Amino acid sequence: MWLSDQNMTKKVIIAPTKYKETAMWIRLGGMLVTTVLVAMTLGCTAKEQVAAAVIEDKVFTVTPVSVQVKTGILTGEMAEMKVTERVEKGSGRIDSPPKLTGTLKLKNNSTDQSVRFVGGNIQYIGAGGKAIKLEETRNNLTIKFSSYGSSSERLDPGQEATNSVDVDFPAAALEAKKLEDIRLELTYLPSAYKDETVNLAVSISGQ
Repeated sequence: MWLSDQNMTKKVIIAPTKYKETAMWIRLGGMLVTTVLVAMTLGCTAKEQVAAAVIEDKVFTVTPVSVQVKTGILTGEMAEMKVTERVEKGSGRIDSPPKLTGTLKLKNNSTDQSVRFVGGNIQYIGAGGKAIKLEETRNNLTIKFSSYGSSSERLDPGQEATNSVDVDFPAAALEAKKLEDIRLELTYLPSAYKDETVNLAVSISGQ
């Protein structure tokens, strides 16, 4: 498994006995108002610059993009896999840590058993078969199964299901040749499934 990089009006009242003094305060007041307006303008400009920061997706390709899945009576495919982290354009600051997304397609190949899903998890395996752990503040490795028709989290014989995969991905595994396998763990309960026919003996009589 490989990953690769891709503007104030002021009203003034003037007392006749203190004209000169009042006029001077008017001028000073005007200077103060101008200063405040300049400061406010600069402050707004700074905020606008911060808000204008662009966040973009940085996508790492998973190779191969799709892998066949087979376990017990289930077959399918883990497809459209990619790792995405969100970074601030220019500075490279990480806005959101990396996540693995994809699509898990499963089919119940049994002719006489239904499958009820209990859970699903992802593990990342590095050199020597050792697990690559997530950072301490991250722990989402669970696959959430949808409801299929009227049967919640259950697949009857021959039925297929598609689930979205959106889980955390360890930043350490972004290093070249660090990740070797993605391990998919599925927990499900098979149960006997039967289709039987019963004939009901009836008759219709007229009135």
